[in-house]
Amino acid sequence: MHLPFISVILPVRNEERFITACVQSIFSQDYPADQMEVLFVDGRSEDRTVELLCEMQKVHPQIVVLDNPNRTVPYAMNIGIARSRGEIIVRLDAHAEYPPDYVRLSVETLLTRECDNAGGVFETRGRGFMGEAIAEMLKTPLGVGNATYRLTQEDGYVDTVPFGCFRRELFDRIGGFDERMTRNQDNELNFRIRKNGGKIYLNHNIRVLYYCRDTLRGIMKMGYMNGRWNVITMTLVPGSMGVRHFVPLAFVLSTLVLLALTLLTRSLFFGGLLALEWGAYLLLDFFYAYTIAKEKGWRFLPVEIVLYPAFHFAYGFGSLSGIAALPGFLRQERRKKRGREKA
Repeated sequence: MHLPFISVILPVRNEERFITACVQSIFSQDYPADQMEVLFVDGRSEDRTVELLCEMQKVHPQIVVLDNPNRTVPYAMNIGIARSRGEIIVRLDAHAEYPPDYVRLSVETLLTRECDNAGGVFETRGRGFMGEAIAEMLKTPLGVGNATYRLTQEDGYVDTVPFGCFRRELFDRIGGFDERMTRNQDNELNFRIRKNGGKIYLNHNIRVLYYCRDTLRGIMKMGYMNGRWNVITMTLVPGSMGVRHFVPLAFVLSTLVLLALTLLTRSLFFGGLLALEWGAYLLLDFFYAYTIAKEKGWRFLPVEIVLYPAFHFAYGFGSLSGIAALPGFLRQERRKKRGREKA
């Protein structure tokens, strides 16, 4: 098969802990090095990310470093696409490492399957004990729901894949990444692909070694921000988010409502419902924590028991904060839109 010239694009910001290993994995690909360029779009990093990239540029002249004054991922991707030369765009993340066949399999899948976006499966990794515990949590259905790209061992058409591989003409046809989306820009783009009659294909042989947060505070912050942006994204682009994205919100809301009703009415009915909900949740919590600890070691048991509710409650409260922030966010978006129209 003829392998076309491609543009690999990575949004980066403050990635000095991961950037060297990421670059090494990119230039260990079995895709011909003279058939690709690698664009790092930096969101004004405050660490040594750009310095490290410039050092590696001396060894790998395919590296191009671009500036992203707006700092967020969708701006970075649109800057990279505008400056790219490849007929195929491969979107990567600096917080990950890629097996040698990742790029080739992505491109081959895109060219041989009837699809507009080809991707693979997350293999979540953690650094240190807490990072490993968080990674194990994120590998379970209780941790990530029915997110196919984290759990599947099968190929097929799906609603979304991590990162992705696209024909360049796709962006000319449906537009670039939605710059309103600080998060969920991949979900929104894949929703737009499907809405325009396109397909997303997951090849389970394409593996991404993704490094998750490695502190309790880090994973709770991630959950909070994801929950917040799920609400905003669903409001701006109805239909772009799945039901699974709002299960933590339903869990937190039901807990708060049942607790309030129990305290206000002194009713055994509401108290019983609350006990039933939490009893079922804790059974699942202990089951998955036990399953992880049995395989990884018993020191994981108490940590996993705490991680699940901490992550889910942070996620749910993030969605509540998203609901509270919606009026102000929408007013700001309307002001931006009026400013663009006047310009």
